[in-house]
Amino acid sequence: MSGLHKRSLSLSGHATSLALEPEFWRVLDAAAAAEGISLAALVSRIDEARGGRPLASACRVAALAFAQARDQGRGQG
Repeated sequence: MSGLHKRSLSLSGHATSLALEPEFWRVLDAAAAAEGISLAALVSRIDEARGGRPLASACRVAALAFAQARDQGRGQG
């Protein structure tokens, strides 16, 4: 995996930066596109559902869940 890449997003009207590996950004971009929403909207959903988990960790878990579901849909699971 490569180093962390930072992106700036607006969550609930507040500017925030989120640092993830590029591989996770690619999966999150694909998940947002598959749902027809912006990346910021997807991260906002993740933020609302994360409980006490750090946002970056919640995004990684969400990316993993999306990738697993996508792969199972392709018969790779």
